[in-house]
Amino acid sequence: MPTQDPQPLEPSWLTIGRELQAIAQIGLAFSQDPYDRLRYERIRELAASLLAQRSGLEDGAMLDYFRRETGYATPKVDVRAATFLEGKVLLVREISDGAWTLPGGWADVNQSAAECVAREVAEESGYLVRAVKLAAVYDYRKRNRPLHLDSIYKMFFICELLGGSASASIETSEAAFFARDALPSLSVGRTTAQQIERMFEHAERPDLPADFD
Repeated sequence: MPTQDPQPLEPSWLTIGRELQAIAQIGLAFSQDPYDRLRYERIRELAASLLAQRSGLEDGAMLDYFRRETGYATPKVDVRAATFLEGKVLLVREISDGAWTLPGGWADVNQSAAECVAREVAEESGYLVRAVKLAAVYDYRKRNRPLHLDSIYKMFFICELLGGSASASIETSEAAFFARDALPSLSVGRTTAQQIERMFEHAERPDLPADFD
């Protein structure tokens, strides 16, 4: 059975605020009626105010963040690579928080998910890999912390090591392989210990179906 990260539920203010923002964004993307557009603008302002009050950010900054999001509101996509060598998994150390994670990041346009994850590994670690299996698609809000304003799907791939060598990048300071029982301090917003353990299980049992929430 797939492991379930023991994460608490999101607070209602975050769930409600995010959905209100999505309703406003979609309404503004498709509505041509000037009165409806005013109503959707007001909904976006209320969503920004609610989230700003609870998160400690300024109302104006939150509203500016929302206004940059246009079109139909959909979850963002994060890709992560689990690459193994002699029973150890490749991790990179993030400059932003000094903690470690599976290499990865936001998916880019004009690239498939497999291409994105291979690129992220090369950029962040110096290693060349090829995605060989989609192991999991997880919902960030159910498995990761800290809280995040966006709705996020996290795609985890088992990758085959093709070559390269460890190197730093503008986002990462180190790359190294770790045993499953000797993991370093993790950047849990990006990768949790439970997720890494599940990737070890997928690597050991290629017949396992992909996990999903």
